[in-house]
Amino acid sequence: MSVAEADAVRMLPLRAEARRAVSSRLLRSELGMVFRRRRNQAVLAVLAAIPVLIAVAVRLAGDTGNPADGPAFLGSVAGNGVFVSLVALIVVLPLFLPLAVAVVSGDAVAGEASLGTLRYLLTLPVSRTRLLAVKYAAAVAYCLAATLLVAAVGALIGALFFPIGPVTLLSGTQVPLLSGLGRLVLVACYIAAMMAALVAIGLFVSTLTEAPVAAMATTTVLAILSQVLDTVPQLSAIHPWLFSHYWLAFGDLLRDPIALDDILRGLLAAGAYVAVFSVLAWSRFAGKDVSS
Repeated sequence: MSVAEADAVRMLPLRAEARRAVSSRLLRSELGMVFRRRRNQAVLAVLAAIPVLIAVAVRLAGDTGNPADGPAFLGSVAGNGVFVSLVALIVVLPLFLPLAVAVVSGDAVAGEASLGTLRYLLTLPVSRTRLLAVKYAAAVAYCLAATLLVAAVGALIGALFFPIGPVTLLSGTQVPLLSGLGRLVLVACYIAAMMAALVAIGLFVSTLTEAPVAAMATTTVLAILSQVLDTVPQLSAIHPWLFSHYWLAFGDLLRDPIALDDILRGLLAAGAYVAVFSVLAWSRFAGKDVSS
């Protein structure tokens, strides 16, 4: 082995360490950019306002409202403030939360491309695969923060406006407040896991265009379309294959004991969508021309 080859071999660990350091900084930078962006903060503010509006509406309505005119948990809100969180999560799940996910994931690559900053990112000693993984991780972190924010604000405003205490589950079993809050965290994490599949879809769409608004709109339309198809009885054969089919399976986390069948199916389905669309996004992004 020549001296030059020996020096190159010795430099390999240093180069790998440098790439890891750059990747770590890149992840922190991406997280900071996602959470500091005014548009994303505005979306979080809107999501946080929803449980507040629900609590205020129920409090002002008092006993005059009809519990059948809303989500299944709405009639329980006045009896236990914890249910404000559950009602809020049900309300944001069909549209508001997918819209928040679409805004972040659709902008991940298309936004950089439209601003002309994508080619500068690729000059860093970080592979396109790792850059794409960082984009995905930051979007999933935002999604998890959004669901936990809705749950936390709902629990806080519920405790402020209504009595709070032991939680009656769907199975009729009453569990202590702390256990009920633990179930609430599990529900929020499950919903975030479901949204992770939509993040992967949005990231793939984001690699197809340099117009972030188009990527956001397409991702939102796909989320709505999946839910519409899931409501058509004649299409029951494809329902289990739709990424939105298991979104409401979190209700099984509120039973005693927890029913895991649909929960596990939902997680497996979300994982399959993440795997497929991550590969599609990678195959598109790996050959993407960003020189212009």
